[in-house]
Amino acid sequence: MKIECDYLVLGSGVAGLTLALDAATHGEVAVITKRSLSDSNTSWAQGGIAAVIDPHDSFAAHTNDTLNAGYGLNKRAAVEMVVSGGPAGIRKLIELGASFDTRAETEPGVVVDGRPIDPPLDLTREAAHTARRVVHAGDVTGREVSRVLVEAVRAHPNIRVYEHHMAIDLVELSKLGGPHQVAGAYVLDTTKGDIHAFVARATVLATGGAGKVYLYTTNPDVATGDGVAMAYRAGALVSNMEFFQFHPTCLFHPQAKSFLISEALRGEGGILRLADGEAFMARHHPLKDLAPRDVVARTIDFEMKRTGADCVYLDMASRPAAYLKERFPTIYAECLKFGIDLTTQPIPIVPAAHYMCGGVVVDLDGRTSIPGLWGVGEVTCSGLHGANRLASNSLLEGLVYGARAAESVKRVHRGSVLPDVPDWDAGEAVPSDEGVVISQNWDELRRFMWNYVGIVRSDKRLRRAARRVALLKDEIREYYWKHSVTSDLLELRNIADVAEMIIGCASVRRESRGLHYNIDHPDTDARLARDSMMVFGEPPHLAKD
Repeated sequence: MKIECDYLVLGSGVAGLTLALDAATHGEVAVITKRSLSDSNTSWAQGGIAAVIDPHDSFAAHTNDTLNAGYGLNKRAAVEMVVSGGPAGIRKLIELGASFDTRAETEPGVVVDGRPIDPPLDLTREAAHTARRVVHAGDVTGREVSRVLVEAVRAHPNIRVYEHHMAIDLVELSKLGGPHQVAGAYVLDTTKGDIHAFVARATVLATGGAGKVYLYTTNPDVATGDGVAMAYRAGALVSNMEFFQFHPTCLFHPQAKSFLISEALRGEGGILRLADGEAFMARHHPLKDLAPRDVVARTIDFEMKRTGADCVYLDMASRPAAYLKERFPTIYAECLKFGIDLTTQPIPIVPAAHYMCGGVVVDLDGRTSIPGLWGVGEVTCSGLHGANRLASNSLLEGLVYGARAAESVKRVHRGSVLPDVPDWDAGEAVPSDEGVVISQNWDELRRFMWNYVGIVRSDKRLRRAARRVALLKDEIREYYWKHSVTSDLLELRNIADVAEMIIGCASVRRESRGLHYNIDHPDTDARLARDSMMVFGEPPHLAKD
């Protein structure tokens, strides 16, 4: 079955839904999402949105903080564009009905479109920021952002939503005798098992990250790198996949499933301690507990290995109990479920895979290297993050690039005739009776990625990982072509491709920079301040200056 639209959006986080709403003023939009419309990394985001709202802050300061966090690999033009677009993005969310925390002071925030943001927003500070500029809704900012966007999308007459649908691969016209161009995607209806050809004038990847490629992650189960894997297989340029951010503070408890402890707690006075009570960050970085995320995660990993401890602790004793309950109600309640009262007890924490800083290369309008294909949000490498993401710049990127790319896709000529795309050809594939193959390969891949390509790497570990992923990809490829597609099979195939990209990019970077730390090359080499690049079927390399 064929389904036609002007704009096909794969994913339902902040970036994809922002784009869908803007593009829907100009044409028909189809939004594909693997589960429900609100099931995305955005919904899980706790901390907030970094934006220059305080009149005492500045775009220059936010830009410099972002560049400093990125270890020389940011693209200044992308940073300046995103930073300057922050206030308007916040204004748009407020106008849609988002309820952010406010403060009692009478001084208004910055002026946007001739009007101050009023009432003044309460702003917090997170690691590596030099000012309080993080807009938040308690400790569930992402959930609030997702709520207002989902409500607006569901109410829009020009947007059709396809929940419980998963893209299999992009429609490449070059495989149909046409030009090198993307014209939609083949999509699996995961409830019925049917496969549809979605044909579009513009296809947008907004599929989020890939935390599930690692054994321990703060990401939801949907984060399997589907968009970057599909783009990679289609021949799009992919960059900087070695820079995978590990969040320093994930709740450590045998019954807690990857619950994130927001960095905002350290922004509000939280102190990291060893089991004996020592505040150890002062020995590792001048910013102590507000050091950049990569430093904090690597330091915790080092201290755990040095002491043999299973975790370290985050101590909030410096703040009153009433304040903590009001400011962090969700985190307080979640910790209490496991017998941890954060107002009186330190929280046991460990690092976990959190954010993919590399991805599909896009320009300032979100265009990829393949005509007809755009990308927005975490699936992309836009140049904003460089080698390390500054805290709370991710929701900001989704807002700004979603709006920016919408203007770009709206310029696609709507009067053009859509190509004739054949239905999905299942060949001789049959339903599988060996589900254990998928679960075994899934577990093995995530474990060796954690052990060999995690927070700290080495040349030997990377070589071992490369051998393992090559063997697993052969097994997955054979299984894929013999059996009917399922969401589990598709996700396994995708995380294997993501693993290959991470290992490949990490192997060519013969230095340590930002989120990539290799004990065989512990120093940062100024001559290697270049992006790593990959195209499917070609060995990765560092881009020329």
